[in-house]
Amino acid sequence: MKLLRASLLYSAPALACGLALATALAPAHAQDTFKVGLVSPMSGPNARYGAFANKGAALAAREINAAGGVLGRKIELVSGDSQCVPAEGVSATKRMISFDKLPVIIGDICSSVTLAMQPLAEESGVLLLNAASSNPTITYKAGVGGFKWTFRNYPTDEARAAIVLDYSVKHRGLKNFAVLSVDSDYGRGAINFTKKYLPKYPDAKILSEDYYKESETDFRPVLSKIRSEGAQAIIMYGQADTTPIVARQMLELGLAGKVVLVGNGEFNTKATIAAAPSVMNGSVEAAAWLPEWTSARSQKFVEDYKKAYGGEMPNNHAYTHWETTHLLAAAIGAAKSLKPEDIRNALAKIKYDSAMGTVTFDDHNQAILPMVLLEVEGGKPVIKSAIAAKVDYPKP
Repeated sequence: MKLLRASLLYSAPALACGLALATALAPAHAQDTFKVGLVSPMSGPNARYGAFANKGAALAAREINAAGGVLGRKIELVSGDSQCVPAEGVSATKRMISFDKLPVIIGDICSSVTLAMQPLAEESGVLLLNAASSNPTITYKAGVGGFKWTFRNYPTDEARAAIVLDYSVKHRGLKNFAVLSVDSDYGRGAINFTKKYLPKYPDAKILSEDYYKESETDFRPVLSKIRSEGAQAIIMYGQADTTPIVARQMLELGLAGKVVLVGNGEFNTKATIAAAPSVMNGSVEAAAWLPEWTSARSQKFVEDYKKAYGGEMPNNHAYTHWETTHLLAAAIGAAKSLKPEDIRNALAKIKYDSAMGTVTFDDHNQAILPMVLLEVEGGKPVIKSAIAAKVDYPKP
């Protein structure tokens, strides 16, 4: 387990070099700072996501600090590496709670890690503010579900699956699906929710169901099977680094223009589309946010992020961690207190103006906010609509 400190009091050149992620800078006096934990994968197959998360949060903290901080204190991030492994995430969380005495922790990108963090936060009275995990179980168990200290500022897999399936069937006329998703809580959970809503569409069916390991690179056997089955679309919930590999191999097997990808796996990025444009055209994806989102706040974030990080385009996790850090600062301002319980109570009642619209939380401490539905057309992501789907909580 790696535990890294990152003070948010550095210059733009340092940010551009990415030193905001883990460089220990001149220590600040405790009374001058408000420390916030950030648990994310900083090594391993999902390190790319953690890097974006840390950069987004670092940028937000720098902006908040430049404006005077929170109740006169500057935010200082304490970053822990989960490696997207529950045991590592738990270790980082325990260190933050017991050693660093942190009142608030943002984390994790990986749902399995967040689920493992929840009981620790609850036992310790530490606010767990999630910015990227999408498994619905997290908020099934939160708020009135039991875990009073967990809040999530991110849409759920259930909402995403329902939105993608509805658009694919009703607007694209797709009915024969094959599944190829990552073998994780995220990938399997999204498919389970797809199957939950599938009976609403009598003509739609799943022909086959396959899951891949994070390190897998050869998808030709399963793609050949999908081709022989006559599937019109592949439902994929997976890793951004895997999508271009799948797209190139679909091109090799002659599936371009015959089978489309639907779900979520950063289909919209330039790098993914460039890997096989003829395959990616027609892909359908629902995302919490896109760089193409046209609100003034969103576009300013994109420009500020690119300026801070040498022209790098932010992804979804950079945005959600940036926005969630600002949300935390707004809750502290509303609470007029740095005590975890006061911040928690302020979050429950907050109306926060995000780049995606006004954020409020339901009684399960789940943010109610829209997702962006897009389709790749002519080699570019085209936003079709922004849809807010209400979570259908299981009855007690």
